[in-house]
Amino acid sequence: MVSGDDGGIIRGRAARSCRILRRSDPMSDSSGPRAHVLLEANYRQLLGDRPQVAILPWGATEAHGWHLPHGTDVIEAVGIAEGAAALAAARGARPLVLPAIPFGNNAQQQDQVATIHLSTTTAAAVLRDVTMSLVRQGIDRLIVLNGHGGNDFKPLVRDVMLETGALLVVVNFFGVRPDALARIFADPGDHAGDMETSLVLHLRPDLVVMAQAGDGGRVPWTIPSLAQEGVWTPRPWSQTHPDTGAGDPAAATAAKGAEYFAAVTDAISGVIVDVARATRGDVPFV
Repeated sequence: MVSGDDGGIIRGRAARSCRILRRSDPMSDSSGPRAHVLLEANYRQLLGDRPQVAILPWGATEAHGWHLPHGTDVIEAVGIAEGAAALAAARGARPLVLPAIPFGNNAQQQDQVATIHLSTTTAAAVLRDVTMSLVRQGIDRLIVLNGHGGNDFKPLVRDVMLETGALLVVVNFFGVRPDALARIFADPGDHAGDMETSLVLHLRPDLVVMAQAGDGGRVPWTIPSLAQEGVWTPRPWSQTHPDTGAGDPAAATAAKGAEYFAAVTDAISGVIVDVARATRGDVPFV
């Protein structure tokens, strides 16, 4: 559709983007800024209703097949964090979703254009500084909501908890409801496959170009012993995944994405509520 008013086109696109971005939040129809989303909340809101727990979405900026945006992991992490936080707020908790960290560990994809790698040492420094800022302000619990399989937070969290005394919890959204994953997706894939494509079709359908999708096939390793259980080495991504995907997205639908989103956000909201209500001395918050 062509319009003689360029501003009208821009305003229309912006409105569509806002609606899609807020779709993940069941409380998004309320007017004004959402107090549980830091990018929207103002200082008066934060002082009047001091958060109990912070949620840090952490994604990656990397190729996701031929059909999904580079920001897929960020879109998923933010959407799920905001949706789960809204459910937790409705149950009386006071969560605060922080701005997302958009970069992750992508050391084996550095040959792919515009894939950004954040080293482990840098990620550790970011996590420490965010946690220290919160602790100084009286927020002593942080949930890292991870949207990228290449991010490994366990050693980072151990170090930061030792240094700060805060409670840090890592939630890998793709692991919290294995029953829903198996029920909804016959073959979810692990990168730009059915599950991720369905989620983005639910959250940001305007960014999915299904006509360009590949089959997400994988080239077998020629050192077979390295593929057995208990043995691990990173995948050289461009050599093992020619279209950068891992899993066939052909069966993806927005309806499946919405169903999985609902299951995951409901489960994560329970984690948020429990962490918000915990008292120091409640194991493992010691």
